[in-house]
Amino acid sequence: IMTPIMHLLLLPLLFSIAGAKDLEEKKGPFENTVLNVPEGTPVPYPIYQFQVTHPAMIITLSCTYTAVVRENNAAGIPFTRVFALDQDDPQTPNAHLSYSLVSQIPNNHHILLFQIDPNTGEISTTEAGERMLKARQGIQYGRGEDRSIDALRTKFNDYCPVQNIPYEENPFFTCVERAGLRNVDPLEDPDYTLSVRVQDLGGALETSLSGNAIVHIVVQQNLWVNPGPITVKEHLKETYPLVIAKVQSNEPNAIYKLVQKERELKFPFQITEDGEIHLTDELDREDKDMYILVVFAVDSNDKQLDPPMEIQVLVQDLNDNAPVCENKESVFEVQEDEPVGSLIGQLLAHDDDQAGTLNAQLTFTIVSQNPPTTPNSFSIDAASGRIQALRLLQRKDQQVFNLNVRVSDPVFSTECKVVVKIIDVNNEMPLFEKNDYGSHTLAEDTSVGYTVLTISATDADDPDSGSSFIEFHITAGDDDHIFVVETDGKGVGHLVIAKPLDFESSPTYKLQIDARNPEPLMKGLEYGSESTAFVSVSLTDIDEAPEFSLDILDVTVPENTTKGSVLLTVEAKDPEGKEISFKLDGDTRGWLVIDAATGEIKTKDKLDRETLETFEVTVTAFEKENPEKSSERVLSVRLLDVNDNFPKLMETQAFICAKKPEPIIIKAQDTDSAPFSEPFTFSFIFAHGKKSPNWDLKSIDGTTAKLTLKKQPTEDKTFTLPINIRDNAGMGITQSFEVRVCNCTELGYCYFAPAERAFRWGTGPTIGILVGIVGFFIIFIIVIKRANKGGKKTTEEQETNALM
Repeated sequence: IMTPIMHLLLLPLLFSIAGAKDLEEKKGPFENTVLNVPEGTPVPYPIYQFQVTHPAMIITLSCTYTAVVRENNAAGIPFTRVFALDQDDPQTPNAHLSYSLVSQIPNNHHILLFQIDPNTGEISTTEAGERMLKARQGIQYGRGEDRSIDALRTKFNDYCPVQNIPYEENPFFTCVERAGLRNVDPLEDPDYTLSVRVQDLGGALETSLSGNAIVHIVVQQNLWVNPGPITVKEHLKETYPLVIAKVQSNEPNAIYKLVQKERELKFPFQITEDGEIHLTDELDREDKDMYILVVFAVDSNDKQLDPPMEIQVLVQDLNDNAPVCENKESVFEVQEDEPVGSLIGQLLAHDDDQAGTLNAQLTFTIVSQNPPTTPNSFSIDAASGRIQALRLLQRKDQQVFNLNVRVSDPVFSTECKVVVKIIDVNNEMPLFEKNDYGSHTLAEDTSVGYTVLTISATDADDPDSGSSFIEFHITAGDDDHIFVVETDGKGVGHLVIAKPLDFESSPTYKLQIDARNPEPLMKGLEYGSESTAFVSVSLTDIDEAPEFSLDILDVTVPENTTKGSVLLTVEAKDPEGKEISFKLDGDTRGWLVIDAATGEIKTKDKLDRETLETFEVTVTAFEKENPEKSSERVLSVRLLDVNDNFPKLMETQAFICAKKPEPIIIKAQDTDSAPFSEPFTFSFIFAHGKKSPNWDLKSIDGTTAKLTLKKQPTEDKTFTLPINIRDNAGMGITQSFEVRVCNCTELGYCYFAPAERAFRWGTGPTIGILVGIVGFFIIFIIVIKRANKGGKKTTEEQETNALM
């Protein structure tokens, strides 16, 4: 903020920039001067030019500056600036100015709250200043509230009703009056005073010249303070709308706007003209646990007066949800004779209240055990729900226990059902009915899913437990996993073909099949040979069709591929090693040929993408001795475009009405594809590179251009215009376009007057008429001569000759 003195001292700079003139009589020393300027004076107008005795000195444009800064002004953001001039050559170090802060008063804590940019003279707060600057308390006014002295006296009387001292003599009132002023004069009552130095030569040398200035600063209150985060209890039973916070702009007449950052459907908040934020409805933390409100303070023109403020509203959890069991009935199995403390299982439950709070803290308690035992057979960890055995469990004593477990939070509780099954210890191994299932022969083409044989085993453990459940595993002889044993766990298995058989890969298999329980065996027991069986499978060879090396044949080539070029070599072989041959079908254009022996596919004619961009042919591989044994593959061929076509005019003739010429739209097309087609370039190609004085040609879009007649001709005439059209790759030719300029009917069509047609026959029509007349006379003479010689002809013949 500049004082009037500083404004006056800036005048030399302003006039030098404006190119001031006529200052010969308006020069004087650098000193305090009163200048008068008539109102309405046109600008720029030279008023006065200050002069100094020593031009090399630094000239500070003001010795005293004033400024206002708000609390919490962001560090590094300038709020004022000092400025100095040096009349040395600006291109030399003599005019290189550097600003520095000499002192800050007061500085009670020896912490600088302000800083200055050494190059620009801009003054801003430090990080400490951003935190520590505090304004003197002042009176706050609401939006539209009267801030006059009379209004202040009314407020004062309301607060201090008994007054025996005049306002002007009452020190308390004058203090309040001063605090109520929104713009405290920094010169009269500054909060801070800075001493600033400016030096030339960048301040780097002892010979640097310097100047000084004083900056008085007043700290203003920053009323635009974020009241968040705001905490609101969910399901709060109050009268709505409910005031939950208030904001206040630094501008009393600000208009407040409130929006939600997330842009969700539900937004139960609103703001009043005084900045009060209201909650309009109950909140539910389980629906949404936090809202972000964005508050704007704007003027009547919707211009922002303060930075947008984001306020968090946190929804405080209430214990309004009961615990829920993860399963209606949790079933656990435990083998008999497990040691005391063995884990039975963990009961799972959850609570929809806020995690990490007491509202969602669950406690587990066993309420009942059926059948009951003394003491109880199980315990549960109150915090985790882990159930453990309190004694050795015997299946002969009890096979199933039913537990009721209460799951509680501080307010609600739920009972969960738990079933504990005591299963037989796995002290019996599965036994095959026989250990050798002999040899089996399969044709190579036997289908997947075919059952080779059925195997069976038994287990003497409790049939209702995992100890008696039997699983079959092929553990040897089938590295490619061609076979699999399917079972329902009750001791019967089916050996099934899982993948296609291949005699050439493996003609025989000797499979080892093991029977196992999912439950571990009792300590000290191990599976023996009684739990293992063997089966041999032999394959018979089948004459199979040739097999292609690739399932998909696909090739992409340029359309200008040379005749005889190899596009692709297909590979196939016969599983039995027999000699094979290839053939090609479906080539309707006759563009390709295949080498029957090698599978090499070549071009035998010119390819043309514009005729057919993609096509498919069928490649067949077959046994030479037995052609019925064959396999087919579809070969897809895609032709890539090359620039083998140029843009052509779609129409080569047009007309223009002489008295009312309208532009002609010219359109071209190119059968190539991008990037060898559009956009086209249209231009005239005249002899000697001259431009046409009568015609103008401009492109409209990628395929059309506008032809315009610039001068009206003196007679009807047909013009032949050489138009060059090039495609996007620059390929093109010059083509002739005929334009007939003629008189037109009212409907806009060319015509020639009949009288003009009679007298405008050219040399060609005239010669044609003369030749026709001469020919007529020659024929007439011949007819007469023949009539004289053929006197004996009939009347009918004479009439016929006369007609010719």
